[in-house]
Amino acid sequence: MKILILGHKGMLGSELFSRFSADHEVVGKDIDEFDITSAYDCRDVIDEVAPDCVINAAAYTDVDGCETDRDLCFAVNAQGVRNVAEACGDSVCIVHFSTDYVFDGTKKEPYKENDPTNPLNVYGQSKLDGERYLREMTDNYVLVRTAWLYGKNGRNFVRTILEKAGNSDVLEVVADQVGSPTYARDLAAAVQVLVEGGHRGLYHLTNRGRCSWYEFALKIIEFADLGNRIEVRPITSDRLIRKAMRPAWSVMSTMKFSNLTGKTLRFWQVALKEFIDENKAWLTAKSTETSHGVVKQS
Repeated sequence: MKILILGHKGMLGSELFSRFSADHEVVGKDIDEFDITSAYDCRDVIDEVAPDCVINAAAYTDVDGCETDRDLCFAVNAQGVRNVAEACGDSVCIVHFSTDYVFDGTKKEPYKENDPTNPLNVYGQSKLDGERYLREMTDNYVLVRTAWLYGKNGRNFVRTILEKAGNSDVLEVVADQVGSPTYARDLAAAVQVLVEGGHRGLYHLTNRGRCSWYEFALKIIEFADLGNRIEVRPITSDRLIRKAMRPAWSVMSTMKFSNLTGKTLRFWQVALKEFIDENKAWLTAKSTETSHGVVKQS
């Protein structure tokens, strides 16, 4: 296939580019080459490449920033999806990514694809609007909701914890928000299975298992061999000053994907250890940010 990846330089986009390039003709475009908020730009780049499949990994993911920059948030995460869908029509498959933040966290058991949505923040609402545009405009799509994403490129919780650990002996991390950490490399592999298998529709994809941000941080410190000098303390969400509300529970069921493909993603602890082992020198070299002892990354 000829595949166009929008946002190919980002955390997920770079993993998708690497993954699909082994077996397909892949073209990448990023913010310095086109503007997803421009319908003209989207038509121009898609007409130029003439792909069989467009993977949209471009998004505005600053959850708190979305609360104050609402217009840009919706322009990228909602209108941008509409622009891509209009440019693709029905003949080009679209792969698009959404979030666990479309849910309000009140279910207390893993969310399934057909569960009611109820975003608590602007970011979640913008992603839900993007989902609706996609579904209204085409049936030729793969829509993936994921959560707590980390990888080598871009800001993420793993990198933030290690940066804070480089500047403080004590880290305080929220323990009353539960989800599923997801390695961008594993997500890219699962997306490849769906695309190459010709599957369509909505899927929840995360690494297996669940934890709080506090438990996630404990494992990061352990796998980075910092447990002998860094203390991680649990706190409640009300200790943080955040513009956007977060769901207390955003675990999603991946059974639909597993039943369809016969495959599962790894447990989050296994994926995290591999990521840190492979990138330990690079991650610790980035430990330059001043710590204030209270951390929480979207």
